[in-house]
Amino acid sequence: MAEVQDSSQNTGGSTPFRIDIQVHDLLMNPAQKQAIPPSLAPKDDTAPGLPVPVYPQGQYVDGQEMTLREYQNLNTKRTLKAWAWPFVKSRFHGDELRPIITYLFTEFKCNVDCHYCWSFNNAVKGMTEQTARASIDWIHSIGGRVLALMGGEPLLRPDFVHKITYYAAKKGYYVYLPTNGRLMRPEVIDRIGDAGVGIFNLAIDAVEEKPGLPKALNRIRPYFEYLVKNQHKYGYAVMVNINITHINMADVRELTEIARDHGVATDYHINEAPMLEQSHFRHLEDNSTYLTPDDFPKVDALLDELMEKNTHGYKMANPVQHMRKMKLLMRGKIEPWSCRAGQNNLIIRTDGTLAPCFPMYSATYDWGTVGHHKFDVKQLTEMKKSCSTGCLSTCNFILSHAYDTGRVIKWGVRQAMHGFRGATGSFAD
Repeated sequence: MAEVQDSSQNTGGSTPFRIDIQVHDLLMNPAQKQAIPPSLAPKDDTAPGLPVPVYPQGQYVDGQEMTLREYQNLNTKRTLKAWAWPFVKSRFHGDELRPIITYLFTEFKCNVDCHYCWSFNNAVKGMTEQTARASIDWIHSIGGRVLALMGGEPLLRPDFVHKITYYAAKKGYYVYLPTNGRLMRPEVIDRIGDAGVGIFNLAIDAVEEKPGLPKALNRIRPYFEYLVKNQHKYGYAVMVNINITHINMADVRELTEIARDHGVATDYHINEAPMLEQSHFRHLEDNSTYLTPDDFPKVDALLDELMEKNTHGYKMANPVQHMRKMKLLMRGKIEPWSCRAGQNNLIIRTDGTLAPCFPMYSATYDWGTVGHHKFDVKQLTEMKKSCSTGCLSTCNFILSHAYDTGRVIKWGVRQAMHGFRGATGSFAD
C-alpha cells in the first residue's frame, strides 16, 4: 500500500489515496460491509415511485417575470424555510443526525470525462424512483429541507430529475441542481424551473474546451444565456462552479468576470486527487490538471485577487477564510477543522446506502442505509483527524463555517441591511 504524500497533496503522482493508511484500510476493508435492505433494492416494484409532475403548473405566464423585489422575497423565504429554520432546530439536536443539506446521488455516470474527476463510474446503475422517494421522505422526517441532486451528471435522465424536483419542492425542499450544462436544453430548464428548483450550480472550468477540461462555457453558451435569462420567470438562482487547476488559471479570472457581468455567483475549488483509492479512475498518473509546486505562487496570486473581489461585492459562495486555507491545502499543510459530515450533512448513494461526504463515496464502511443510519460521532471524529487534513470541501467548509450561531446572526443582519442575496451570497468575514 502506498504511503501518503507529506506535501503537495493535490498533485496526484503515484499515490492512490490521500489519507492515513490505517483509516483507509478501515473504510475500504471493514469487517462488515453495507447491505442494501430489500425495500431499497433496485428491482423492488412494490414500493411507491414518484408522482408524474403537473407541467406546466400554471403559476408562470409566458413573457412575464417577477420584479426584483418579488424575486428577492421568494428567495429570502426559501432560504429562511429551508436553510435557516432547520439550522436553528438542529442546534437542539446535537447528538442526532440532523441534515442541513443532503446530497442525493441520482447518478454516478457522466457524459464527459474531466481528467481531475474520479466522481463518476459509468458501470454504476442510476437511482430508482423508489429509492429517491424513500430518501426524500426520510430526510424530511428528520428535519432536512435542502436536497442537492448529484452525479456524475444528474441530467443524464432529465425526466427523473423533473420528477424528483417536483416531488421534493412540493414537500418544502430547496432543490440544488449541479450540472455540467451539456444536457441543459431550454425545454429541460423550463420543466425543472417550473417544478420549483432553487438553484442551478453550473460547473464550468474553462471558456474554450481544453484537453482534460471539457466543461467549457462556449460549448454551452446558448444554454447558459437561456438559464440566466429565465431566473426571474421561475425564481431560481444560478451559480458558476469553478475548479482551479494547473491549466485554467486565466480561465478562472475570465469566468469570474463573466459571472459578474451576468449577475450570478461563483464558487471555487482547489484541484484535489482522490481521498480514497478509486479503481475506476483512469487519470491518476500524468494528469495535466494537477497542481504542482511551481503553481503555488500563481494560485496564491489568483486567490488573493478573488478574495479582493469578494470583499468588493462580487457574489461568491466561498468565505474568505476558505480561500485563505486553500493555500495551505495545496501545500499539504491544512490543520484538522470542524467538518460536520455525517452529522449535519450526508450523501445517499444511488443504491440507498449512506456515507458522510463525497470523498467517502467509494468506502464500504457500514454507515447504514436510507431510514436506518449508523453514523457514530466517535467514529466520525476519529476519522476526521486524518481525512480533514487532506480535504477542504467547499460545501462542508461553508457548513462548518456557518455552524456558529453568532456568525449566522451577524450574516443575517448584514443581508437584511444591504439587500438579501439569497443562498448564493458571500458568507464571508
